[in-house]
Amino acid sequence: MRSWSVPNIPKLPGSGLPLRLYDTAAREIRETAPAGEARMYVCGITPYDATHLGHANTYLAFDLVNRAWRDAGHDVHYTQNATDVDDPLLERAEATGRDWQELAEGEIELFRSDMEALRILPPREYVGVTEVIEQITDLIGRLAERGAAYEVDGDVYFPVAAAPKFGAVSGLPEETMLELFAERGGDPGREGKRHPLDWLLWRRERPGEPSWPAPFGRGRPGWHVECTAIALRNLGSGFDVAGGGSDLIFPHHEMGACEGHVATGEWPFARAYVHAGMVGLDGEKMSKSRGNLVFVSRLRETADPMAIRLALLARHYRADWEWTPAQLAEAEARLARWRTAVARSAGPDGAALLAAVRERVADDLDASGALELIDAWAAAEGDDATAPRLVRDTADALLGIAL
Repeated sequence: MRSWSVPNIPKLPGSGLPLRLYDTAAREIRETAPAGEARMYVCGITPYDATHLGHANTYLAFDLVNRAWRDAGHDVHYTQNATDVDDPLLERAEATGRDWQELAEGEIELFRSDMEALRILPPREYVGVTEVIEQITDLIGRLAERGAAYEVDGDVYFPVAAAPKFGAVSGLPEETMLELFAERGGDPGREGKRHPLDWLLWRRERPGEPSWPAPFGRGRPGWHVECTAIALRNLGSGFDVAGGGSDLIFPHHEMGACEGHVATGEWPFARAYVHAGMVGLDGEKMSKSRGNLVFVSRLRETADPMAIRLALLARHYRADWEWTPAQLAEAEARLARWRTAVARSAGPDGAALLAAVRERVADDLDASGALELIDAWAAAEGDDATAPRLVRDTADALLGIAL
């Protein structure tokens, strides 16, 4: 599947610092140490509605990871999926009378345009689930060979008992796991399962649903196994960062990690699990199921995409926060101040500003701290004639803000 266009990134003098990120599985901030090429997988959208600010907040966080690694001299191998067949997509298509494939294609194209406008660096591989059904069924076959698959009325499940590392990513007690599993697409109460937390690998064909051939019968993939198969195919086991929103910690990343471990015998599946916080509106998490969404494409009709990006950067990526229109107004004012400042003939020491911004970004993506540094530079006077250009390039290369 086609990705989106690559924005130009200025080359900064010197080299960035080693990137430190909070690893959910380790419960601490740790230095990422890619062995040459940095490998990252970020879970993509289910394309049944337009890109909202919660999506943008997540992909912006991992765009900063991408930029920090590149600034530190790493080649970055970034893979992302699109869940272009899943229950919510099929339900929306039926409710609106649209073909499910046309609905997915339209929303994916809108997502691409939103990502381009926000200057998010594209993945090397942007993969639709429907493109890799064979790889997914092959992975399920490998799991079955290792005793990690069984059938319930034709549906194929992964047994928790076959996953020796289950719980290592989230660290949650079973009671909480069961609650989240029920809330986030699981079926803990299904009769015939060996354990309530066993999860679906393959859903047998149902009337009116799309399906594909498989050794275990026609059907379609379960949710978690798609990302495991795509990551293994493109990045291999032990890649540097698995990313997504914090609502993916459990069950999605927990279960995907177990599938990767059992299939390959290698641990960890990802060396770090990194998660962005949730964006709220009117006191609740912004989500398609609640319908309390602020769409990026709608904001772009009246707002500079760089102001939207600045508004998102003003909160730490791991924080949960609530969107208000006032935040966009503040970001627009900040953007105007920065553009005025970099249009000057001189300013305060640009090299010192670059070094300070690099420190903030390398410290668990402290983008809000980096913004404050540029605010202070823009408000001060100086005689460094090279500073305006260097500060403009710094904001662009490290924070993705085109001035």
